[in-house]
Amino acid sequence: MAASCRQVWRWSWCNAPRLGRPAAALRNVTSGPTADPTAGPAQPETAQRQLADMGISETRAGELLRMQPGLRPKQVVAALAELLLLGLEPEPACEALRRNPQILWLPGQRLKERAGLLRRLGLGEGHLEHVTRCCPELFTMSQQRIDALVSVLKDKCLFSGQQVAEIVGSCPRVLQEEPTALEYKFQYAYFRMGIKQRDLVRTKYFQYSMTKIKQRHIFLERLGLYQTPDKKGQTQISNPSVNSILRVSEAEFLAKTAHSSAEEFEVFKKLLAREELEEEEGLRASDEEDSDLSDSDDSGDEKD
Repeated sequence: MAASCRQVWRWSWCNAPRLGRPAAALRNVTSGPTADPTAGPAQPETAQRQLADMGISETRAGELLRMQPGLRPKQVVAALAELLLLGLEPEPACEALRRNPQILWLPGQRLKERAGLLRRLGLGEGHLEHVTRCCPELFTMSQQRIDALVSVLKDKCLFSGQQVAEIVGSCPRVLQEEPTALEYKFQYAYFRMGIKQRDLVRTKYFQYSMTKIKQRHIFLERLGLYQTPDKKGQTQISNPSVNSILRVSEAEFLAKTAHSSAEEFEVFKKLLAREELEEEEGLRASDEEDSDLSDSDDSGDEKD
């Protein structure tokens, strides 16, 4: 078994010349006695040397080893080694650990399993590196939560498996949304804006906040510059493209798409926020009234 593990590590690093690190360095980390985080304390000097062999600067290595008090140095070395074997360069791997130190506490097998899950979603090495850079929290999220969000995209939003891979690869933070919020974001684009699945993927719609989407879309609606398509998908005017609404700076949006001033837009955003607050309060009051009526009916039934 040990020989088999060493062969896997040797093959991985011999076939990843872009990392430029000697295969023996990681074989020592994974096949030697330091591979077991319960086998006793490791000397910081040993960990520093192993990190250096992986291409980590002395300064960065010191930061990693001090990042989580109580964490054994060998666990830092093992976690970083696993990230490198996933295809990450040393610096992005260190940045992922800095942004989500909880990764350091994960067993190597858990990291491999999570990487496998992301690959099953269609994320190859390039996408996996982008996901790790942008959203290292994905390594410590529960699988149930990820499965629930993927189910929303596939079953409720009707994206294909390839489209889901493109969405997660380009907008990894989509897997941090609440399922109901993710479904609402899709429904808003599909029903209110008339944008189909293919264009939602192509324009990377899911990377934008719901606040930004609604502010710019409703502003254009009230200016008469955007119409919700009818049942046949037709409008009486030519709607501006998603990119000209969302993928540009606010200044460019106002100058080229809305043809309006920054002052007008600021006033509108305040009015919209007030409208939404009043709507939320009205819904809350309605829910409380329904609850009171239900309690009253239950009380009457008990008296009878």
